[in-house]
Amino acid sequence: MTALSLGPSPRRRAVLARRVRLLVAATIAYNLVEAAIAITAGSVASSGALVAFGLDSVIEVASATAVAWQFSAREPEVVARREGRALRIIAVSFFALAAYVTADAIAALLGGGDAEHSTAGLVLAGLSLAIMPGLSYAQRRAGRELGSASAVADSKQTLLCTYLSAVLLVGLAVNTLFGWAWADPIAALVIAAVAVKEGREAWRGDACCAVPAAVPQSCGPGCACC
Repeated sequence: MTALSLGPSPRRRAVLARRVRLLVAATIAYNLVEAAIAITAGSVASSGALVAFGLDSVIEVASATAVAWQFSAREPEVVARREGRALRIIAVSFFALAAYVTADAIAALLGGGDAEHSTAGLVLAGLSLAIMPGLSYAQRRAGRELGSASAVADSKQTLLCTYLSAVLLVGLAVNTLFGWAWADPIAALVIAAVAVKEGREAWRGDACCAVPAAVPQSCGPGCACC
């Protein structure tokens, strides 16, 4: 009688885990540079959305570091035990970002100062919009095959960076072209709303991927792997 395989072979799992580690390392490196540029340029231009984008990069570094810690273990059992803690760190990171961005955006809307034009911000948003989708897709694909909710949740952090890049690009462009300073804090609030949504999904996804995602019955409502 042939045994039913519920997921990738041990050799395939080792390949996928190594791939996740490499993708996480690339994500951390890029986001460290992105954070430094965005926060500096945002401070110069008094742009809450640009500073928020930089802070999201810092949060993404924390999220990716949690996944790197999880997959630093070579034994699959240890990796699985670290899953829940990594997911909690990712979820809290999302919520922390949302709280800061919301407070800063409200202060700007109430008269905290107008954002100025930022060429560096426009270029950075465009680059991130081009780079982040590929990193997110590769990690999400590996995470789903592994059945790792944390790897998938972290890939959604990276995908969020893509959405934020688009929102930031539109907000900065509108402010530059039409002088609508209110577009900047509104863009920041959109960032905060998406961060809350992703944080809730990461918090709920701690157990739903315990069985590899190749098995349809393992995915339920709110599962990060679905």
